[in-house]
Amino acid sequence: MQRQWKSLQKTVGMLLLIGTVPAWGAANLQHLLEEADPTHAAQGWIQLFDHWTRFGWTGPGLQDWQIQDRELVCTGLEHPSWIRTTTEFAQFELVVEFQKTGAGRAYIGIRTGEKLQGPSSPGYWIPIADTDPEWPTGSIRPTARAAGLVRTEGKWSTLRIRADETFIRVWCNGKAVCESRTSRFRRGFIALGFEPGNAQARFAVRTVELRPLGMTSLFNGKDLTGWKPVPGRPAVYFVNSQGWLCVTNGPGDLQTTKTFKDFVLQLQIRVNGTHLNSGIFFRAIPGQFWAGYESQIRNQWRDQDRTRPVDYGTGGIYNRQPARIVLSSDREWFTKTIVMHGRHIAVWVNGIQVSDWTDPRPPNPNPRRGYRELPGVISLQGHDPTTNLCFRNIRIVELP
Repeated sequence: MQRQWKSLQKTVGMLLLIGTVPAWGAANLQHLLEEADPTHAAQGWIQLFDHWTRFGWTGPGLQDWQIQDRELVCTGLEHPSWIRTTTEFAQFELVVEFQKTGAGRAYIGIRTGEKLQGPSSPGYWIPIADTDPEWPTGSIRPTARAAGLVRTEGKWSTLRIRADETFIRVWCNGKAVCESRTSRFRRGFIALGFEPGNAQARFAVRTVELRPLGMTSLFNGKDLTGWKPVPGRPAVYFVNSQGWLCVTNGPGDLQTTKTFKDFVLQLQIRVNGTHLNSGIFFRAIPGQFWAGYESQIRNQWRDQDRTRPVDYGTGGIYNRQPARIVLSSDREWFTKTIVMHGRHIAVWVNGIQVSDWTDPRPPNPNPRRGYRELPGVISLQGHDPTTNLCFRNIRIVELP
């Protein structure tokens, strides 16, 4: 495996020299595998900034934020700049490692709206402004002022924010600095903002990671309570002696008895074979076979290049958007996180975002044919007679 990886690095280097591979593609190939942390992801964490690209971010100031030495940096500006994730969250723990130098204020926004106009726009805004008398670092604007001054100017510091359903708490460098009981904004985007005092001011982040909270289990580890197979199909679904939900043979479709609309879904998956095919369906039509949006499971790529997935690749949105890189491998457990809200779908594999798609199609009850707004079931696919997969730690939280 090590020899194969060294050969792959050499090939990429040669392609870069002749200019046939975009720089961002090479960065994905060479570095995102290193950024993926299966152990951390199994604990529920996803990276909102992958250290190499701005994938998963948008906003009016996106071009102001550059990647420098694995940091997301905003500097050299004389105007405010605002960006946000493309994906919404509701209950979560958020960790942001940052450094601000020079005059001005920086902000971490949570549960923000789509349109960003600074801390006066919807959402909660956590300022980074040590000497601000009204909203010092760690405050929860507009609801609560930080209880004491903290010193972050010019050094790397960490904000940890826990947003429960009606309670928000903030720690700075391990010290609790602010809390607020509020339910004014219940879901929204994660945002970064910088209001520089002059062109020499600089704001950089090197960690932005999130762990969804409020998750409930969809699988009890004992039997198929809460699940129902579509009848008349040869796939076999069972719980093995280790408490894993397994599927062999196919085709088949095992569906939850409950329906979900906007949600965060996390689960661990193991493919017990080579290049096997399966998928996770969601907002699927109850009782109908393979009638939903599908997050693909297929750990296969072309020409030893993980940025060239076969058949959309693990984490791709089947028939809509391929995964930008295949980060999982056969016969190894990996964690998949799927977030769907409104028309938007985002998928993380081992903590790294691999797809980001918004459905542009006209409405249709069947997601295979158009945008489905209605809630639907979650289902596990048995694809064909070679299917052999196991699932565990299947958890979900609905967005309010």
